[in-house]
Amino acid sequence: MPKRDYYEVLGVSKNASDDEIKKAYRKLAIKYHPDKNPGDKEAEEKFKEISEAHEVLSDKQKRARYDQFGHAGVNGGAGNPFGNGGNPFGGGSYTFNGQSFNFDFGGGGLDDILGSLFGFGPGARRARRGADYRTNLTITFEESIFGTEKEISANGQNFKLKIPAGIDDGMQIRLRGKGGEAPEGGEKGDLYVQIHVKPHKHLTREGTLILSEEKISMVDAALGTEIDVETVDGKITMRVPAGTQSGTPFKLSGHGVPFRADGDRGPHIVTIIVETPKNLSKKQRELLEEFKKSKKRGLFG
Repeated sequence: MPKRDYYEVLGVSKNASDDEIKKAYRKLAIKYHPDKNPGDKEAEEKFKEISEAHEVLSDKQKRARYDQFGHAGVNGGAGNPFGNGGNPFGGGSYTFNGQSFNFDFGGGGLDDILGSLFGFGPGARRARRGADYRTNLTITFEESIFGTEKEISANGQNFKLKIPAGIDDGMQIRLRGKGGEAPEGGEKGDLYVQIHVKPHKHLTREGTLILSEEKISMVDAALGTEIDVETVDGKITMRVPAGTQSGTPFKLSGHGVPFRADGDRGPHIVTIIVETPKNLSKKQRELLEEFKKSKKRGLFG
């Protein structure tokens, strides 16, 4: 089912102020909050929807990308195999080439927390399990986008670990039964592999988006040009139309981060930065002064 327009979700116009967006969100959040609607699945889904809309529209950069590119320009949670559905205690699961992965973002499930505190629920069984082990693994930016296979060593074992495409920095891969032996023949513990992604020199990531900046001269911005853009798929020639302003974003569809098991990828957003020359020659200054006086003054504005 396609997502609704975020402005429609909050019931505000597209030129709504930050304050209007905040007030609309608060009103709806109070109405549909799960604590006020226990067991109401419809209210729970609406609360998630308005929370997602507010997250985007309350952020100036995300809102600008949403206004220009729609849902494809922001990190929508739908279809993301690593999403936890808004549950702050949960993780996510993903199957890659027949290997099952569980992702843990640093917190156990609510049942585990209650069990460890009061001795009931799934957490109460921890005493009969072997110890959980943890290890760290560093991968490159490109490996995090496309996935990879690494040789790791833990708990006296040497084995290969498949890293799924789209994994992000800070995620943990949980491997069941790869931890310590359990006392009295109980269940073996788990192995948690903490993923660290090396920063890229030119590219950054925001959810399913890849972001970069490209600098061009004010002459190229005025007349238009073509530039080579570095992407995770290699260099791509991108056309910059005449009259482009500094800060203008351009979307390279399908060159971002995978967000579905079938390989669909988000976009790569390229922001153009127009450089203003600092050290002008006498001739260049004369030309600009002449241009300033001409009737073409509005070309840059």
